[in-house]
Formats: sequence, C-alpha cells, structure tokens
Amino acid sequence: MIDEKYISELLRLKDGRLFHREGQELEFKEQFNFAGLADYFRDFAAFANNRGGYLIFGVKDKPRKLIGLSEKSKEQFEKIDPEKITGYLLEIFSSDIRWEQALVKLQGMYFGVFRIHKAATKPVIARKDEGRDQIIKNGDIYYRYGGRTQKILSAELESIINKRIELNNQHWLDLMAKIGRVGPHNAAILDTEKGLIEKADSRIFVLDEALVKKLKFIKEGHFAEKEGAQTLKLIGDVVPVDKVEVIKKVREHLTKAYPLAAMDLLEEVKKRVPGTKANQVWDIIKENKLKDNPDYSAYNFRNKKQEDKYRETGILPSGVPSIYNYNAVDFIVNILKKNKNI
Repeated sequence: MIDEKYISELLRLKDGRLFHREGQELEFKEQFNFAGLADYFRDFAAFANNRGGYLIFGVKDKPRKLIGLSEKSKEQFEKIDPEKITGYLLEIFSSDIRWEQALVKLQGMYFGVFRIHKAATKPVIARKDEGRDQIIKNGDIYYRYGGRTQKILSAELESIINKRIELNNQHWLDLMAKIGRVGPHNAAILDTEKGLIEKADSRIFVLDEALVKKLKFIKEGHFAEKEGAQTLKLIGDVVPVDKVEVIKKVREHLTKAYPLAAMDLLEEVKKRVPGTKANQVWDIIKENKLKDNPDYSAYNFRNKKQEDKYRETGILPSGVPSIYNYNAVDFIVNILKKNKNI
C-alpha cells in the first residue's frame, strides 16, 4: 500500500523548491496521459530491475514545481484499470512487475502516484516492441540510473545474472542440506496447490483439499505449545494412494481451468467478431460481473498471502489480474452479436 505520508515527504518543498530530486527510486512527470503508457511502462521495468521506486505525476519540470494534475489528467488517472495495466505488462515484459497506484491530495492539489516494487525475478526483459517510435524494443532490458531510465549497461547486467545464479545455487544447497539431514528415502515434495505429496521412490500421497487448507507452517526453532499457532498432526491423515481408492479429486492448476489472460480473451473475441473494440469487451465483463463468476473467470493471485487477504476482507489487492475460460468468450461473443442485430 502506498504511504501518503511518504509521498508528502517526497513532495516536500524547501525555499519554494522541491527538496528531493529525481534519482534511482524517484521520477517526476508533469501530467498523466494514456498516450504515454509505453513511456511509463519503460520506467516500471527500469525501477523493477533496480530497487523499485515511485513515479509521481503533477510536478512541472524546469524548475521543479508542484502544479498537481489537471482535470483531464486526474480523470484519466482515475480511469486506470489495474487488471488491464497488469495484463499489458505481462504481455510486454518477461517477468511479473508488481505495482500499486494512488491519487494523493496535497496542498489542495492532486498527484498521481505509481509505486513499483523491486522484481522478484531479474532481469525483466522486453519481449515485444511497444509505443510510438518503439520506445520499448524487443529484447531490451531497462535500468534506473540516477535520475534517468536507459538500457542496462554490462556491469549492472552481469551483477543481476550473478546474483540470480548465486540465489539459485543457495536454494539448491539449502534443499540438499535438508534432504541430507533426513535422508533421500525419507524426503518428499509437498505441492499444496495440487494437494499432492510425492516421494523420491515415486510413491504419491493425496491430501484432502480440506486438509491442505489446515496446514500451517512453523518457523524452525520457534514453537510454544500454548502461544504457538494451531498445527496439524499428519500421522493417520496421509494415506498412500496405492492402498486406498482415492475419492477426492485433486484440484487442477488454476491456469488449466482458466487459460486466457485478459488480452488473450480480447484476441479470441476479435477472431469471432471482427472489428470489436477493447472497451466493448471490458464493458460487457463489468456490466455482467464476469470477474465474480467462477463459471467464466477467476482471480490469478500472485501468492497465497494475497488470496488469504481477499478471502478474509473481500477486498481485492491492487494489481491482481483475472483469467478467463472459453465460456467467457462464448458469453461475450453472444452479447456482441445480439447487440449488432439490434
């Protein structure tokens, strides 16, 4: 979540001028415009490849001065659909870019703010050309240097690659150490998404879906019988699949049931109804609440924490995209054809 107090600090004035300058984690823009999305996305990737950062709209250049968003820019900023933006980013770049947005009021003016998080998997690479004059080019890697965004230089790219190799090697070393302590014959892989435990000797165990939801993990070395979190005793609950008939169906991977991202859905609809505009499709989805209907759509949460938060509060975390099945395509196509007949 974007901290408005922190944004207020970033926009703090000293002697009538902005105290903070643009840098590796901060970029100012005068006004927000949908036509400039490719330029903003380039900054998104650059921040993600470095330490993350903030993109703030409503600041005039030369000299830096707080002017706030114009009515037109404010209106466009408020119309941003997080799902669409996330869909575009997933289409343009190789890795997931986590981001948030907020409209902040300060000194009677409104400022649009994007917060871009440091990428979990680097480097984030452009995989298609995008924008006017191809401001984003296929294969390019963007990086935040000082107060500017540019293509990454060899030193930073080499550092990212080395860190990724080191992290991967460390994960393997940690895993091998744990397997070594218990012995390979006692090790197994737990897949909580599919509800499976698979042992090295090819034996597979199936967990009931209700049991998977009860699983709680305790940090090694931290346990208090009275104060500790509720835990689950697995003995007697896990049964080898070759000894009993498995009645409970193992839940398939979400993307198998809902294989279409928002842009994929749009392309499928356009194939069946040529000339369809994107806004027509988004309007049908919104008007018929397809995102809330599991017959057509599901939320593709980035992690379990996001999903748990949504189930507890009913509030969808920012940037969580919806994914769709072909029933959604049929539904939208039928409405488009019906509207054309009218």
